[in-house]
Amino acid sequence: MRPPVPSLSPLVTLVLHEEIAPALGETFDRLAEGVLALSEQFTRRLAETAPSYLDDRALSQAYLAYYLPVNAAKVQALLDEMPDIDCAKKAPGDPIRILELGSGPGTALLPLLEWYAAASWRTNHPLEVVSVDRSAAALATSERLSDRLIRALEISTVTTRRVRADLERLTPESYCRQGHMGGPYDVIILANCLGELFRTARDPIARKTAFVQRWLGVLAETGTFMILEPALRPVTRALHQVRDGLLRDGVCMVYSPCLHDQRCPALVKDDDWCHEERVWTPPDWIPPIDRRVGFIKDTLKFSYLLLRKDGRTIVPRGPAVFRLVSELRDMKGEIRVWACNETGRPEVGRQDRLKRESNAAMDDCRRGDIVEMEALIGKPAKPGMTRLLRIPAEGSVRVLRQV
Repeated sequence: MRPPVPSLSPLVTLVLHEEIAPALGETFDRLAEGVLALSEQFTRRLAETAPSYLDDRALSQAYLAYYLPVNAAKVQALLDEMPDIDCAKKAPGDPIRILELGSGPGTALLPLLEWYAAASWRTNHPLEVVSVDRSAAALATSERLSDRLIRALEISTVTTRRVRADLERLTPESYCRQGHMGGPYDVIILANCLGELFRTARDPIARKTAFVQRWLGVLAETGTFMILEPALRPVTRALHQVRDGLLRDGVCMVYSPCLHDQRCPALVKDDDWCHEERVWTPPDWIPPIDRRVGFIKDTLKFSYLLLRKDGRTIVPRGPAVFRLVSELRDMKGEIRVWACNETGRPEVGRQDRLKRESNAAMDDCRRGDIVEMEALIGKPAKPGMTRLLRIPAEGSVRVLRQV
């Protein structure tokens, strides 16, 4: 059975609504203008180094109303996907430590608090969260929202701290010299931030890779480093390149989404890229904003990495195990999908006339699903051409993990 469609929890929705209710009323037109301005900045002015939009009250309200719910739901989906905290080596009372880099107004902290409240190990381990951002206004909003949610969840074993700092200048070493806890952290989250760093550097990819590598040094050996980025081709391709650099240097492995540690096949062609698209249920106030500004936020689109240092992966890997990296395409007499694993990024098709019970699961697959496909047939691709594999009548398709 496919997992339920994600949505923000009622308590997170309530806390957010209390914060933005005035903007949804008399100043709704101004709110819509702010959403459009942010969209322009996020999608068309990627190369600009603009002042923090979170320090502008109108833009901050637009972010809280429209973009924070969307991005918080993405973090929530990845918290559900990452492996549970390994408490085997922790004594009762030892805290779970989380570092939120580029925290903004609580984008990851709100779903984190919900995640902690539902954890089976919560009664034995308090939670310590450090949120780092350069915007004092964003940190103040994060504190206000998280305090409300902590009270609503009735969890008294949570400590949250804020650190104002410029991530381009901050290192784990300078962070510790300032008196902050240097780890190890069970979870480190970098959400919608990496693409905004080092834009004017001579080699942005090298700087981004070195940044992640430095902070991996304070990740617990059984911890998870979550990187979340918007589904924009230049930003996502940069994330693919950072991934390749980290794997080349041997500092981590990818837990998900990748099913291999080879060079990313989406980088072979200059116009290619790989991202997620997941259906969700938005809060009630999102559709009216969509109608006013002409957007449609009926899916969560993003790119991401869950990185580990202990070699753990989301499923056992193998040449027959693929992640689907596109939606199914219904062609004349055949369905096709792009798939990715250690063998590359082939296109896989199954002709309608060859549908059998053993391969019928192909019909219900979705972008992001992990499937085992056996007995595929096809020839090696010629130079400059895409490899096409086909599922024969005797082939099998088995869904290992759905999104």
